[in-house]
Amino acid sequence: MPQAVRPASAEPRIVDTGPLADAGADRARRAFLLLFAVVSAFKLLVAARLPVFVDEAFYWLEGQHLAPAYSDLPGLTAWLARLGVALGGNTELGLRLPFLLMAAVIPWLVVRIARREFGDANGWQAGSLALLLPLAGTLGLMALPDAAMALATLLCMDAGARLLRRVDAAASLELAAGLVIGGLSHYRFIAVIGVGLLALLLLADGRRALRDVRVWTAIAIGAAAWTPLVWWNMDNADAGLRFQLVDRHPWAFHLEGLWFVLVQALMVTPLLFAALLLAGWRGRSSALPASRYFALLGLLVVAGFFILGFFADTERVSFHWPLPGYLALLPLAPALLQGWPRWLRSATWALAAAGLLAMLGYYVAVSVPEVRARAATQKWYPANFAGWDELAGAVRSELAAMPDGTRVLAGSFKIGAELGFALGDPGIPMLDHALNHRHGRAPQLRLWGMEVTDLPERGKAPVLLVEASTDVPYKDLLARYRYMCSMVGPLPPPRVVNVDHGSQRFLLFRLEQPVPADAPCTTPAMAWIDAPASGAAVGRSFEVAGWAFKDGVGLERVEVLLDGAVVAEAGYGLHAPHVAAFWRVSTDPRHPDVGFGAQVELAPDVAPGPHWLGLRLHGADGSVETWPEQPVEVR
Repeated sequence: MPQAVRPASAEPRIVDTGPLADAGADRARRAFLLLFAVVSAFKLLVAARLPVFVDEAFYWLEGQHLAPAYSDLPGLTAWLARLGVALGGNTELGLRLPFLLMAAVIPWLVVRIARREFGDANGWQAGSLALLLPLAGTLGLMALPDAAMALATLLCMDAGARLLRRVDAAASLELAAGLVIGGLSHYRFIAVIGVGLLALLLLADGRRALRDVRVWTAIAIGAAAWTPLVWWNMDNADAGLRFQLVDRHPWAFHLEGLWFVLVQALMVTPLLFAALLLAGWRGRSSALPASRYFALLGLLVVAGFFILGFFADTERVSFHWPLPGYLALLPLAPALLQGWPRWLRSATWALAAAGLLAMLGYYVAVSVPEVRARAATQKWYPANFAGWDELAGAVRSELAAMPDGTRVLAGSFKIGAELGFALGDPGIPMLDHALNHRHGRAPQLRLWGMEVTDLPERGKAPVLLVEASTDVPYKDLLARYRYMCSMVGPLPPPRVVNVDHGSQRFLLFRLEQPVPADAPCTTPAMAWIDAPASGAAVGRSFEVAGWAFKDGVGLERVEVLLDGAVVAEAGYGLHAPHVAAFWRVSTDPRHPDVGFGAQVELAPDVAPGPHWLGLRLHGADGSVETWPEQPVEVR
């Protein structure tokens, strides 16, 4: 097919001329280079200290079981995780290194696109905005698919803008590369493909480009990248596709979608959010084909996710979904900002910088155990980052005290993946858990043969079972314990690992002794403090009341703790019939007399101010379990 070339006169482009423009471009370039160096160095430091997030650990696990595709994602994220630890060691930084490098390319691509289309000064400023945009500036800090998706988006966007000018082999190859990377990164990239195709169809130059066989060859190459994922779904009853597109979404209208504008304004920063949307709105009627193309890409992606928010998943984090749309709008933003008053431009840049610092600051805070502990009762407590080092240390300690050949059995994919990374063991089996299904990991565990449905040979080989009681809503916790009994038999006295005052609570069970098939279920203790309430102010003398029980064997006594020290022995065995009425399946032999009460008299050396109130529960089987603490304010 003959090459389609537009006349030069039909290719309008904003180009700065003159010494003032050169000076402005030079200042913008120096500012970008300085910002890039500072942000990159800071991200390296944070990435080396940030605890491994649960999803990162599972991608590490997938990388240790290399395959073309997986139940939750295409293969690229797992392959990069495997490459990272192969090159950089089985460390946090090694795991994240490929993602950091990929993220480092993104602002340079923004610069390249914007410089070509809108001139040097605008190009360097757009690159600086890409570094400051919090959603983009923090990419690569975690080994997640978003960095690859962002890179794929910009490659496709750059190729599309070049194709609007002229169809050639280089632009077609770039399009193919972007489509392949995107197809191997996430199901969600389908939205970028659909919007990109629609944007080209809406532009005369785009329709001209789509008539060229080289473009369709690139699209065909990109489509082939989805083959492993399609093949996996065909072999597994569409389990991955069904999870991503059906199971995780209610597909019923809900008003939570209205939060989209507020959440996005906060995540992008309000003035930059407004600037990007206004730049896109203005760009849709520009005389420049590239401007209209970027505007259509950005506005359609953002608007599409806004509409989706009224029908889609609200349980999991989704604020990062519109990032490809903002990346498309970034090249348009500098020209718009030039028309704003100087004070408003300065405020936009300052707010964006503050937003990036706030997000980086969050990751720094997550990396500091003392800061995490202070947030123990807050809604933003970073549970998926917390406690893994402490848990790994406790597991090593238990294994050292158990016979050689002891196997670790994890209660869920979270524990199995995190312990696998910490211990360098990608073969830790896991019990069935609601979390495995809720996050789309259960099919993959079954394929690997790592899901345990029973333990018929208990006693023949020692097992260390590791469970997180805080991974289950409290109202469902007793049912979870009883399910574990059905899998592994009665639960022996656990070693309790309370992290951050029990906001993360792990139970380690030594399954060493054989048990009769008809042995009654014995579970960890359950408890609740009715008074004082969490966060309440108390005097130097105050009452503590509540209830506690332990299925199978019962409790003998309850101690009251303040900051980990015993301050009272509770009277246990008070009449509390409402407890058995709520926990109907409970088999504690002391029901309905499972209440407790204590009078606490604080010693003179207990200073006024915040303290942590807790319980120590002594079971009839010899178990001693420390219950999670709650804050009180001593007056």
